[in-house]
This record gives sequence, C-alpha cells and structure tokens, in this order.
Amino acid sequence: MQFEFATTPTVIVRAGAMRQPAGWVGRLPGKRLFVITDPGLVRAGVVAPVVSALEQAGLTVTVYSDVEADPPEARVLAAVAAAQGAGAEVVVGLGGGSSLDTAKLVALLAATPQPLASIYGIGLAKGPRLPLVQVPTTAGTGSEVTPIAIVTTPSQEKKGVVSPLLYPDLAILDAELTLGLPPDVTAMTGIDAMVHAIEAYTSKLKKNPLADSLAREALRLMYVHLPRVLADGHDLESRSAMLVGSMMAGMAFANAPVAAVHALAYPLGGHFHVPHGLSNALVLVPVLEYNLPSAEALYAELAAVINPAQRFASPSAAARWFVDDMSRLVSAMPFAQTLREVGVTEKDLDLLAADAMKVERLLVNNPRLMTLEAARGIYASQL
Repeated sequence: MQFEFATTPTVIVRAGAMRQPAGWVGRLPGKRLFVITDPGLVRAGVVAPVVSALEQAGLTVTVYSDVEADPPEARVLAAVAAAQGAGAEVVVGLGGGSSLDTAKLVALLAATPQPLASIYGIGLAKGPRLPLVQVPTTAGTGSEVTPIAIVTTPSQEKKGVVSPLLYPDLAILDAELTLGLPPDVTAMTGIDAMVHAIEAYTSKLKKNPLADSLAREALRLMYVHLPRVLADGHDLESRSAMLVGSMMAGMAFANAPVAAVHALAYPLGGHFHVPHGLSNALVLVPVLEYNLPSAEALYAELAAVINPAQRFASPSAAARWFVDDMSRLVSAMPFAQTLREVGVTEKDLDLLAADAMKVERLLVNNPRLMTLEAARGIYASQL
C-alpha cells in the first residue's frame, strides 16, 4: 500500500473562538491582518464583532469585503493589490468557499507575484506565500483544509489552482459564526459537503484508507445533523458537527479527489452563477445513477454508514437504497430542484456538456467513464 496524505497542520474547533481570540492570536507571525470576506457577511453583522475582537487583541485589521461568488480573476487580482497596499503580514479568509479560495490566492500572489492564468492546474504555483488563517462561516466547502482555489476565468470557465502552498497554516471552526445561515444556504452547503465525502470515497484515483475513514464519518455527521440544523438553525451542537463534517470531507477529497458531480457542476456556476452547493445538488442524483454499475460495492458500504440496517442487505440492494435515499434527501431540501429553475434551457445543454468534459482533472477520478453524450443526458434529465 502506498499513498500520500496532507492537510492543514492546525485546526481549532471551538464555538466563540473568533469572539475570544486570545487563545490563538499569539501563534500569528505578524500583527497586520488582511481579512477577506464578502459584503453579505458585513451586512449580516458577522464581520464587525470579529474585527473588534482582533483589534482588542492588539492586531491591526484591514477588511476587504468585495469577494464575489465564484470569484472572477479580476476580483482576485484586485484583492491581491489591496493586500499589498495594506502591507498585509497575515491573510485571514472569513466566509464561504469563495472568500476562502480568494484568501488562498491573495496570500500566495501578494508574496510571490505570478500570472494567475499560468498557475491553473496541479503543482504550478510558486511560493512562498503570506501566513494564512481560514475561518469558514458555512459548513460545506471544506476549503479550510484543501490545497485548491477555484476561479472563474473571463470565458466563464471555472479553473483551479492546486498546490500544497494553498494549505493554510491554521483553520478555525467557530460554530457561532454559522448560526445566522438561512435554511437554503445551510442546505446547499450541507449537500456540497456530502458530495465531497461521496466522491472522495468512490474516487477512482488516489483512494486511500485515511481519506476513506474521513469520508465515512463526514457523511454520517452531515446526514445526521443537516436535518437537525434545518429544523433548528440555532442548534449550536449540530452547527458545530456540520463544520467538523465539512472539514473532514474536505480532508478526504483533498487526498482522494472529487469527480463527475463537480465536473458537471462547474459549468452551472460559470455560466449561470448557480451557487456551488446547489450546482452539486442539481446533478448529484443522476450522476449517482450513472455511476451505479461501476460503484455498486462502494455505494453499498456508504449505505451502511448512514443506515446500519443496510449491512444485512445484498450489495445491489444496499447500493440501490443509497441512491434512492440521496434522491429523497435532496428532494426535501429548501432549494431549486431543476435546472430550469436556475435558468437553464434545452439550448444550453450542448454548451454545458462540452464545458463539463473539459474538466479532465476531475473526470479521471470518476468510477465510470463519463462521455459527452452521458453528460448531456444528465443535464437533460434535470430540466
């Protein structure tokens, strides 16, 4: 057996950690913090108390709050320029996946300027980077423990920078920051984390026992606690469990990469600006159906993780139950259920399928070979 496994070196899981930062700010190698977030969190009143607590701890804080969903190249480069102008010594990502991904690239490019377009792909980035702290406010992307940053190019493609340099130095999981998440965002990001776990567990390449263990527990945590959080958004224990599940799924897919669900989701974000978690949710079930002939045994194992009674079923029956139960779960979520609801029409299917097939770095991980015809059929089934 041979494999490599890497992750963020230090993770703090503590409700209130950002409100009372004394326990961790002493680890920072600088005093001038550049906090990257989005305008929605500023309006929601999440950012101001965090900044106040950091300033009271003796730090100088500059806030950059112009992050956009599916961050476009131009906005990332504007954030880099702002960080350089502020003399940033430490970059802090505060928010969902777009803020955390932007923070990764700002920490890298502010310290080691290089053309962003030249580092799309695996292992092309050059360091060093600025020290980086990641603070997720959604339980979904797992970006705080992955070496990946996704950017939207001028041609509306979503491309990734993949490099060990993007692992942050410190991740802080503070469930208090997630208490105000509305149900639809909670559901989208929760399904996103479940997709990470499922695709990591069934990844054709780099599958390994550490990632498998993390993926199984991540899926179990999200399956148990997502309905609880949707029933009571202020359930702090379940909010914390969701953050941990999302992080574990992130650790899993950082080391056993995701596949066709993500490859088909990316064009929906790039062309229609569909939130990433919703994009994944919209194509999850038909991709599971497509993969079933090649992933039956693995789906059966995941079925037993979320429903121990499935251990006594045949592999084919347990796998069938798993796909059906994922369909049940997704259909019960408080978000759009069809591609037509997010603006996709029949005339868009060829473009979406063609763009999905360009995401080769993910499609090679799929348990079943994805074809252009199959991709188009999956999109068509969700109209």
